[in-house]
Amino acid sequence: MSGEITHSIVIIVSGCVAGLMNSVAGGGTLVTFPALIFVGLPSIAANATSTVALLPGTLGSAAGYRNNVRTVRHWLRLFGPVSLLGGLIGGILLVRTPTNVFDALVPFLILFATILFMAQSIFNRFIGVSSESSHARSAAWKPGAIVFQFAVALYGGYFGAGIGILMLASLGLLGFENVHEMNTLKVILGFLINVVAAIYFIASGLISWPDAGIMAVGTIAGGYTGAHVAQRIPQAHVRRVISAIGLIISAVMFYKRFA
Repeated sequence: MSGEITHSIVIIVSGCVAGLMNSVAGGGTLVTFPALIFVGLPSIAANATSTVALLPGTLGSAAGYRNNVRTVRHWLRLFGPVSLLGGLIGGILLVRTPTNVFDALVPFLILFATILFMAQSIFNRFIGVSSESSHARSAAWKPGAIVFQFAVALYGGYFGAGIGILMLASLGLLGFENVHEMNTLKVILGFLINVVAAIYFIASGLISWPDAGIMAVGTIAGGYTGAHVAQRIPQAHVRRVISAIGLIISAVMFYKRFA
């Protein structure tokens, strides 16, 4: 009984922390995925369950940007189909990856996602996002951007953490400078990638539903809390903490796998 209680506490606390992180600065998968492995789920099932558990928060974020859809409708039509296709193929690749191969990839995936998260402020300075300007987009970048978005979606369906910063980088190269437009595209496309992968994971029978349900409750509670916390704590401090968490988790995973 004590083991079951500990299991549930780990799941709901990790969900709360992930919801808090996602609402403030992102990076929730860096907590939910290792937590599910810690309580005993195989790595592929843990990844699939984490994706499903985080969907309610992702859906809520996407709904929050619904008023901006009209201004980015053209880009959603352009990037939506490749996001769905890439997310589905990424999910299929995950399911078909041998467990021992994915286990070996896990430390590298977490480290890669952490580095992406740490690099977000650098990307933001490089592309010069603002809240008002919206320069003309270069048509020359479109084919490359579509290919890049497909690659992002493929990675997103396979693992997922860090796709937001990859999409922001692509949008910056396209000439986007309006942060509201960029965030609208990032959130909606991210939801499409995650939801199509989640549907495939569900159809494949990979989801631990008790864990997904408990974790989803935690992410909703954490997200609600985070909406208030975000207004009080400097994001630079939060980002440092999240980056430290990601580096520590990746170091532990490397040690467990290769030591």
